[in-house]
Amino acid sequence: MSNVSGTSEFAGIGEVIRRRHSERVLFDPHRRPAESDLQAILEAARWAPTAHNMQNFEVIVVDDEATLEAIGHVRGGTSEEFVKENYAQLSFSEEELISKGVGLLATMFPPSWCRPDGWREEVEDVEHGFLDSTMRSCPVLMIVVYDPRKRAPASEGDFLGIMSLGCVMENMWLVAEALGVGMQIMSVFSAPHVETELRGILSIPDYLGVAFACRLGYPSVEPGPYLRVRREVGRFTHRNAYVAHAG
Repeated sequence: MSNVSGTSEFAGIGEVIRRRHSERVLFDPHRRPAESDLQAILEAARWAPTAHNMQNFEVIVVDDEATLEAIGHVRGGTSEEFVKENYAQLSFSEEELISKGVGLLATMFPPSWCRPDGWREEVEDVEHGFLDSTMRSCPVLMIVVYDPRKRAPASEGDFLGIMSLGCVMENMWLVAEALGVGMQIMSVFSAPHVETELRGILSIPDYLGVAFACRLGYPSVEPGPYLRVRREVGRFTHRNAYVAHAG
């Protein structure tokens, strides 16, 4: 039996996986993804693997301009914890990033995020104080919520349930990439003070928590190149036993 077809299909999936990226630029607010594309992304979420087939998630699709504007007026802000832990993941040159194979370039962030003591300055930085600066004129949001009262059986801290939400995210993201729809995850939407505001705007029940939100759309400007790095397979693979890799 020939496996040519299977190999070809894997090559296509592999290319989508490699292309998948965070679309960080401004979106065209007047260019909304087709309804068929949104349904395809939701269908991908539907078929994501979840622990015990719990499917412990709901998706709120927001495309009403007035509602998007109301969400944009919610104060986001940046925590001291985020700035300090983000700083630990930064590289300050392309050579350093390539050598590490993990993390991000400092040039991708505001200058105050690139110092471990920059948080106090960021508090005063109104440019990054509201969600509209994070949403960046997107025409569609998808907000994934879940019920933290439920958990996968015998899963301390619901580790398997959280991992399942990651599978939902990845399925949605890969299909968006395959369709040519720009997508970026916005973790600030799960911050407690943001959740509180979203409950009032979107009628989210108190027993549901926000897992993550993603902005969807098409860039209004040509995205600039940025360095993407990954460790080589040999740097994270261990055969038959764990052996610490140098560096």
